[in-house]
This record gives sequence, structure tokens and C-alpha cells, in this order.
Amino acid sequence: MTAASPFSTTFEDYLVAEAMSEVKHEWCNGVVYAMSRGTPEHGRLTMRIARAVGNALSPACEVYSSDTMLYVEASRLATYANASVVCGALETKTVRKNGKSLGEAVTNPVVIIEVLSESTERYDRDGKFRAYTQLPSLREYVLVAQDERRLEVHRLSKDGAWTCEMAVAGGSVTIHGATIAVDDVYG
Repeated sequence: MTAASPFSTTFEDYLVAEAMSEVKHEWCNGVVYAMSRGTPEHGRLTMRIARAVGNALSPACEVYSSDTMLYVEASRLATYANASVVCGALETKTVRKNGKSLGEAVTNPVVIIEVLSESTERYDRDGKFRAYTQLPSLREYVLVAQDERRLEVHRLSKDGAWTCEMAVAGGSVTIHGATIAVDDVYG
């Protein structure tokens, strides 16, 4: 998250402004922040992990791109993950005014994927992760490193604790029951 010209607003007003903006913004506890753009490598890794996960999962699951807003009501966060997965019926937060939709955000991802960058890694690992864990549907949070061939899958265990599975070049991880080879993501 970048702190460029943050301003306070309601979620509804944020959606109105976001619909008219050419730049993506994150709404965090009433404050709007401009989101930084990714590098070509960031974009490549985002597409490769999304493709690998999408090809491996059952047809009951859909992978959504970074254009899809996620809304975490308990954390008062609206943001765009690099990719997310919803299995089963899609649930959204839709805000309407005078019969018109101001915007819509997904509220039930089971997997959220973030490609780490130098400027966002701390936030992705800490603040964003804490916020995402407030989603009752979330089961896995996947982090994709840019500086080395490394995938991390933070998984909610049956006892309610978050565990971490990590793999590097030559290895693989399990994402929502599907095996994903590290080398398939990095090419």
C-alpha cells in the first residue's frame, strides 16, 4: 500500500470514486490509499500462479484476477489481491443507491494469492494477512516471492491455527487440495 494522497471517506463514497478512477485504491478503515502498480515480473508471476491454480482446481472453483475487489467487513478493508479463488456460489457486497449499483466486491474467497514486492511485502505478510483472516471463508493465503523461487501457503488448520507450507525450486505446495509445482509458476 502506498500513502500517496490518502483521504478519509465512507465505503459507499469510496466505491463511487473507485468506479470513476483509472487507478486502483484500497479502502482501509475509512482511509483510501492509492495502490502501486506492479512490475512486468510481478505481472508475469501473478498470471502464472493464477493459471497454475485455475488449471489444477475442480470446475466448482473459479480464479478471479486482480481486477476483482475483495471486501472484508470485519476488518473494514476493500482491496484488490493479485488473485483469489471462490468455490461454490459467489457472495458479494453490492452497494446500491437510487437503484443503481455503486460497486461490488467478493466476500467469500477460500484462497487469496499475493505476489510479494519489495514495497508491499511487509504489509502483505502482516496487516493484509491479519485483515484477510477475518474472512470466515478463507482457508489459504498464498505468497509468491519475486526475489527467489519460493511459494508459501498459509493454511487454516482444523484447530483454528494458521500453519505455513513452503517450497522452493524443484518442490511443490498444495493449494486447495491441488499440487502446484514451484517451477511451473516461475517457468
